[in-house]
Amino acid sequence: MAQINPGRFTADLGDRKEVVVFIIGMRINRLLHFWRWIPVFLVMPRMIVELCRDPSLGMLSRPRTFVSGRVVMLVQYWRSFEELERFARDPQRSHLGAWRDFNRRIRNNGSVGIFHETYRVPAAAIETVYGNMPVFGLAAASACVPVRKGRQSAAARLGVRPDGDAPVDPY
Repeated sequence: MAQINPGRFTADLGDRKEVVVFIIGMRINRLLHFWRWIPVFLVMPRMIVELCRDPSLGMLSRPRTFVSGRVVMLVQYWRSFEELERFARDPQRSHLGAWRDFNRRIRNNGSVGIFHETYRVPAAAIETVYGNMPVFGLAAASACVPVRKGRQSAAARLGVRPDGDAPVDPY
């Protein structure tokens, strides 16, 4: 079981200028066409293992996986878009072959859909808080630190306005 950190924590990005948030996934459109969607489903774990074994590729931490109905989605944090794109296009890595295989065999039949969303987020525009949680999300991809005095509200953590007008007392 994951260790729970009591209290409130936030992600400390250090001197990082931006974070790339990459959301990738698939949707099973035709459940009974399992011979079409299972290969798509099975290729992702191989890519994740490859990325986790080699931090120099740029993924910052093990991604979180979410399953809802027919959708499987992963949230990844990357050091830079350039590293993400380099991995995606590198013929020596697992992604490019899987991408080409999908386009050749599956993309036009509609049995399975794939998606991704890429966000290049300036560090100054990022705010996080985790209460009574294990290390999670961006804090797992950077550093998890206690929320310090003067940074209790989201507005204060974003530098929008100073603390003091929070509608709920922080714990």
